[in-house]
Amino acid sequence: MFLHLESSWPAACITVVYMRIAFNNTKKTEVFSTKAASARRGVMFSWLLLCLAALWPAIGSCQSAFPPPTTATAQRNALNTVHSQANWLQNNTRTASNLVGEQGYGSLRREFEVLRLAYVEFARTLTPQQLEYGGNRLVELNDGLDIIEGAFANYEDDLAAGKPPGPAFNHLCGVLRQGSALWLVEFDKTASRLRVGWE
Repeated sequence: MFLHLESSWPAACITVVYMRIAFNNTKKTEVFSTKAASARRGVMFSWLLLCLAALWPAIGSCQSAFPPPTTATAQRNALNTVHSQANWLQNNTRTASNLVGEQGYGSLRREFEVLRLAYVEFARTLTPQQLEYGGNRLVELNDGLDIIEGAFANYEDDLAAGKPPGPAFNHLCGVLRQGSALWLVEFDKTASRLRVGWE
């Protein structure tokens, strides 16, 4: 960890020194007015951003140096989360028809984004061997989510073309329901082939 910080440490020190100088200078010339206070906050905010920019490579390398621990239990939990979220999305497509419009669309969109996030978290629990062996299948699953997500753009295009909201929304629900069901079948096949959650 310290080796990664070493390259950015001088830049960080210089940035902190400059922040202190800037703070002292603004303090000496301080005028008790709203404009002066706003300018001082702007200077401090700019220096803070520079400091973060200087440290950002070190922060990123520290995080990648310590991947999250992978256990069979973590994999099973992540697998169950993906299942639960896919089921939530499918149930939502059945009940969201009562919420035609922005509310129904927003509800479906949120459920889909949580499914995507659950899949990303699932992939993070896989071992390097599982990632290597299932590389193509995992990419195809991610591509499948991209294809399903296209239903939202199609819905917006339908509305822009003058299609009534009710039928357009029902079509969106049907595509999401069928697409997520097929995606889940492929997900289960991949998880089984990769022996996800096995001791």
